[in-house]
Amino acid sequence: MRPTDKELFRMAVKASENAYVPFSNFHVGAALLTKDGQVYTGCNIENSSYGATICAERTAMVKAVSEGVREFEAIAIAGNGGTSWPCGICRQFMFEFSEDMRVISGENEDELKSYRLNELLLEGFKL
Repeated sequence: MRPTDKELFRMAVKASENAYVPFSNFHVGAALLTKDGQVYTGCNIENSSYGATICAERTAMVKAVSEGVREFEAIAIAGNGGTSWPCGICRQFMFEFSEDMRVISGENEDELKSYRLNELLLEGFKL
């Protein structure tokens, strides 16, 4: 059975607990729902070499892609600073695989909003 948006958001909140954020203290978690119903989670991982920092959304997606999954339905994102939408790098990264997947976020599980990725990244680059 597929998780509801609230359940997916709860998984993202749980994933945020594993964030490694010694610089920003901004914990973010993501729960990525694949077309076949699997869920991959990720958290943000900071590094003193800022370019090596990876966002929660890309962590979840890299885990899935490394396991051979390439089709995605939705991603929920939760942060300890309120509503957390993907940064530009994450939007383009996700667009490569699933430009029409839903992106879900909110202040809490009762105040969720959802947009298609192609609404958040107009005219994204794709080969």
